[in-house]
Amino acid sequence: MSVPDVLGLIGSAIVIVAYFVLAQGRLAADGWQYYVSNIVGAGLIFLSLLWAWNLPAAVVEIFWAAISAYGLLRAALLRFHPRPR
Repeated sequence: MSVPDVLGLIGSAIVIVAYFVLAQGRLAADGWQYYVSNIVGAGLIFLSLLWAWNLPAAVVEIFWAAISAYGLLRAALLRFHPRPR
C-alpha cells in the first residue's frame, strides 16, 4: 500500500468515525471537534488525490473542508457572542 493510499484511508476513517459518533449523539454537530475532524479528514483525502488526481473527488473534499471551516468559525463566533434567546 502506498503513502497516498494510507493518507486517503486515514482521512476517510476520520470523516466516517466523526459522522458515526455524531449519529450516536456522542458528538455535537455544532462542536469544534466535529468540524476539525472533517477538515483534517478532507485534507488527508485531498493530499492523497495529489498522487492520483480525480477532479470530482477533489471538488468534494475542497467543499467539505470549506464548509467545515465555516462551521468552525461560526461555532467560535457563537461561543463568544451567543445569540439572545
